Amino acid sequence: MYWFYSLGLGAILVGGLPVFVAQAILRGKYRRGLPERLGRMPAWAGPVPPVWLHAVSVGEVMAATPLAHELAERRPDLPLLVSTVTDTGRNVAEQRLPAKQFVFFPVDFGWAVESALDRLRPRIVLLTETEIWPNFLRACGARGIPVVLINGRISPRSYPRYRRVRRLFARVLQGIRLFCMQTPEDAARVLDLGAPAERVHVVGNLKFDLAVTGDPQDGSAVRQMLGLPPSLPILVAGSTHRGEEAPVLGAFQAVRRAVPDLTLLLAPRHPERLAEVEGLLERGGLAWVRRSRLPASPAAPVILVDTMGELARLYAAGTVVYVGGSLVPIGGHNVLEPAAYARPVLFGPHMGNFAEMARFFLEQGAGIQVHDTDGLAAVILRLLQEPAAADRMGEAGRTIVDTHRGAGRRTVDLLEALL
Repeated sequence: MYWFYSLGLGAILVGGLPVFVAQAILRGKYRRGLPERLGRMPAWAGPVPPVWLHAVSVGEVMAATPLAHELAERRPDLPLLVSTVTDTGRNVAEQRLPAKQFVFFPVDFGWAVESALDRLRPRIVLLTETEIWPNFLRACGARGIPVVLINGRISPRSYPRYRRVRRLFARVLQGIRLFCMQTPEDAARVLDLGAPAERVHVVGNLKFDLAVTGDPQDGSAVRQMLGLPPSLPILVAGSTHRGEEAPVLGAFQAVRRAVPDLTLLLAPRHPERLAEVEGLLERGGLAWVRRSRLPASPAAPVILVDTMGELARLYAAGTVVYVGGSLVPIGGHNVLEPAAYARPVLFGPHMGNFAEMARFFLEQGAGIQVHDTDGLAAVILRLLQEPAAADRMGEAGRTIVDTHRGAGRRTVDLLEALL
């Protein structure tokens, strides 16, 4: 079974090699840390084996942040090692996580993961969300290293795919000692896929903990940092993807006919797309300035966010917030960050990765779902013209955040027996 899995993984990598090489040459992706991705890690030098926390990219790093700090506070004797897959995830992890060492996660071939484990010698491994790698889990089991799935989820979109290989998946899941799942639905799915019932626990979503530091009053400080007036109406569009900026810009321009001083803070999810988005702005006849040039440069109708790890705080400056990855079939992004600042939140129909949060927000009147440019423009204009309604939405979102926090504490409680 593992031989066939490795063969299939190899075929996928060989098939994607031209794309990999092109991305490495043209955009510099994947070149950083290539030896680490092949298992050639810098050896762990500390006397105490580390807790290895793996978070794929920025979203997972951000979600794991409260847990990492909770663990460091409760068990300062245990050093933390952090791995990521993406460069941006690594950069944010180095800024936010209290770790002794940072590495890139190895490709899931037996020789690569065995080399990595031999060099890093972890006492326990924490994998975030759906990072379930068969060869890695098998190698950990052979060495007696317990593995825990934290902030675990099985999305409705991926669940049918996993069910098609249920026999393989059930065997792989035996290598995980503890499943800390986000919701009862996630727990039911992982049980159906073969996880042992006594190892599965519902602890909530760590991202609720991430958002609790927001303060609605931070908006004034953020606007001052950007050199923007305190009363300026601002639309923040965060974590947008290809195919999404065009409808957002269309809605923005439509609303500006009624609200001429409306300003857009536009934050593409992937920084390498900034030039592409600037092309859209130029073709649309919109003036813009990069956020990194503020407040030294004069503000423009569009502020293009080109900084890393800052979006969560920039939400505080918004009068209305749209969270991206949802007008296109990406699965959505975290709506809790703007909600922590009591900002009204808008999102599109594609929220599969955050289905529980989207449901909470819609049921509690904390969010509005839009489907196209016209719908987005209509809702933005109504909220700008009815500030009391916008305030009620924002407060409802803040209440959701406050009510559901605590997943980090509950996860560390369960980890104590393994630590």
